[in-house]
Amino acid sequence: MKKIIILLAFTLILSCKNATKENVNYPEENLDVTTSIYPENISKIFQAHGGLDTWSTMENLVFETELPEGNEKTTTALKSRKSLIETNKFKIGFDGEKVWLKQDTLAYKGNAKFYYNLMSYFYAMPFILADDGIIYEDVEPLVLEGKEYPGIKISYNAGVGESPEDEYVLYYDSETNKMTWLSYTVTYFSKEKSKEFRYIKYSNWQTIEGLLLPETLTWYNYENNKPTTKRSDLKFINVILSKEKPFDALFEIPEGAKIIE
Repeated sequence: MKKIIILLAFTLILSCKNATKENVNYPEENLDVTTSIYPENISKIFQAHGGLDTWSTMENLVFETELPEGNEKTTTALKSRKSLIETNKFKIGFDGEKVWLKQDTLAYKGNAKFYYNLMSYFYAMPFILADDGIIYEDVEPLVLEGKEYPGIKISYNAGVGESPEDEYVLYYDSETNKMTWLSYTVTYFSKEKSKEFRYIKYSNWQTIEGLLLPETLTWYNYENNKPTTKRSDLKFINVILSKEKPFDALFEIPEGAKIIE
């Protein structure tokens, strides 16, 4: 008798499961990858900027930044993170393994290994914060001029990237869920955690292929780990976001280039 009851119960459960699968129409938003993998607050930010699902279909990002010495053109293969920075004086590239620098004269005076993906990282916010190996943590809001911006701290598991000690805090508008401020530390040179947070304001957006991406980034002076006065703007122009992969040959180390160790 007990065996019969168990068999009937199992049959009933199986029937209910099959009925649920056949008869329930799940709303489209329930299928969004951000609803199950990421914390709710950052999922809302991804969605406010066009959706992580849309971003994940993109393969190639190209933009130019306006600088006094001439424009820089940056091309990034979004899946492999291969990249190329082109100016009229030098080129910096990453072929997936090595960073290289090519210049006719000593035109580039910075650290190419630190710089090669810096602007593309800032530009691809907030979507770049969906990378593997990220730890999310709620922090105290940033309060400026009487308004509170909730904060999400971004840190990395050991061994992730060139500077796993880096920390970022994304502050967002709680009414629109749009990213408003990025606070960040720089640990590439010291290789140690820093208590000094720098600030970029994200307030001027443009829609590219259905995604909300920055048109201008504004760096701020800071004091006591809070932004104070505007320091400089960086404008992004001629932006291309594409589902077509860039050719690998674009990032290959050219003849005469120096490998940066």
